[in-house]
Amino acid sequence: MVHKPSLGRVLFIGFNTALLSLITLLGIIPFVHLLAVSLSSNTAAMAGEVKLWPVGFSMDAYMFLGEKVEFFRSLGVSIERVVLGTAVNMFLVFITAFPLARPNSQFKYRTVYVWFFAITMFFGGGLIPTYIVVKNTGIMDSIWALILPGALNVWNMVLMLNFFRTIPRELDEAATIDGAGYWRILWQVYLPVSLPSIATIGLFTIVGHWNAWFDGILYMNSPDKYPLQTYLSTLITAINSQMSSMSPEQLRAMENLSEKTLRTAQIFMGALPIMLVYPFLQKYFVKGMTVGSVKE
Repeated sequence: MVHKPSLGRVLFIGFNTALLSLITLLGIIPFVHLLAVSLSSNTAAMAGEVKLWPVGFSMDAYMFLGEKVEFFRSLGVSIERVVLGTAVNMFLVFITAFPLARPNSQFKYRTVYVWFFAITMFFGGGLIPTYIVVKNTGIMDSIWALILPGALNVWNMVLMLNFFRTIPRELDEAATIDGAGYWRILWQVYLPVSLPSIATIGLFTIVGHWNAWFDGILYMNSPDKYPLQTYLSTLITAINSQMSSMSPEQLRAMENLSEKTLRTAQIFMGALPIMLVYPFLQKYFVKGMTVGSVKE
């Protein structure tokens, strides 16, 4: 017998569908507009004629960015930063959150350590002391200057700590009875059932490293070592300062570009890699965290 949904149920599903579709469009339309502007002609973009479809289709902005060796060099720096930075950040989050999630009976003065880390979320040394520390440690103008100053994100550590504390104690006790030590419990018990939290925190970390640009200006003495976002943020200034040394072909190419089309192309290319990562991590956001891990 087929159950016919009630009128209220139909209206509820229709309202939710319309609302979620509207929210999805509000998130997609800005990127569509950016792409349309970046693919439009110089005159159409400057005149504000571009909405959601390119006007006077032109790939000049992307060709200009793609022909610059500095762009691919900075892209490589950003990829290296994301890979190394995410690995270091996640490792420190794990080994810090795990002991702090233990009960006081197993980790004496646990509360003192928690407050020690929590204070850093509200009080910081400031820009100048941080710069002096980076300089005196000898990591200036290296990839580690972009990674080590923020190697442990305390906010992410607190999120992971709170999640670890929700994991049933039966898992911990069963592993201990089987002879597992703390390291084995962390890597073979806690982390496998923490994939949703790991995916979320990992995504936050990846986005943070990818979008960071100011520390590149601070700690990199050579523009050749700029990460992508730092390079893109200084590109317009660099172009203006280099116009006197450009060849006639490069100057003719610049005539077909405007600051608006170039900036929108930069924004879209900078955001595209992160947008491609989301679909691969989305499944962990909706997956049950500890479903099936404990049977009463």
